[in-house]
Amino acid sequence: MIPLSWYLLLSAALFSLGVIGFLIKRNLITVFMSIELMLNGVNLSFVTFAHQWHMVKGQIFVFFVMVVAAAEAAVGLAIIIAIFRTRSTLAVDRIDLMKL
Repeated sequence: MIPLSWYLLLSAALFSLGVIGFLIKRNLITVFMSIELMLNGVNLSFVTFAHQWHMVKGQIFVFFVMVVAAAEAAVGLAIIIAIFRTRSTLAVDRIDLMKL
């Protein structure tokens, strides 16, 4: 049996890698993937605690987070495609202006 602390360490590592990727990377796709990585780290901790305390509430909350993440992925990718079509770049530093 794997101890609870290993799952929580993995969850913290996933979330930390997501934060580092969000703060350091300059490509919009990489920033988007980092946000998804942070969401998955939080979901892992929710599932871990739900399993530890034998409650379904954490798993239900994970389901809703996954629904929001899927909607965010659909809308976010549509925005990324629209930005790439108008700017021809995905560099975060180059798309901060609203002007064409």
